[in-house]
Amino acid sequence: MTVRAKGNGKAILCVDDEVIGLSIREMLLESRGYRVFTAENGPDALVLLSSEAIDLVILDYLMPGMNGDVLALKIRELRPDLPLIMLSAYVDLPGEALTAVNKSLTKGEATVVLLEAIEELLGILHAPRSRAVSVE
Repeated sequence: MTVRAKGNGKAILCVDDEVIGLSIREMLLESRGYRVFTAENGPDALVLLSSEAIDLVILDYLMPGMNGDVLALKIRELRPDLPLIMLSAYVDLPGEALTAVNKSLTKGEATVVLLEAIEELLGILHAPRSRAVSVE
């Protein structure tokens, strides 16, 4: 469990038993200005949720001791409106595993897909991109 959170943006809790992926996600999100907390298992994640003001949770599905679907249900009991993203290596998770999450993504998807999902769930709006118009 990591409690050192840098930055002053929205707080994201990443839960995954794969330490390397967790570290990469932490660096990516911190580089985008988010405050990032990490936990390698469900029980540690629940401790962080009870002690920190978390704005969004990204959780893995398959973890020892407590899978992500069970963790998501426990989080819903504590914080019903907290946005949850299931991020798993498994492409075809059972539908019942996703009932408590807002979004489900696979770990193989492009980084931009995760970032867009986070922004959508946090309600972060960007200025519309200008389109180049050809004038002849």
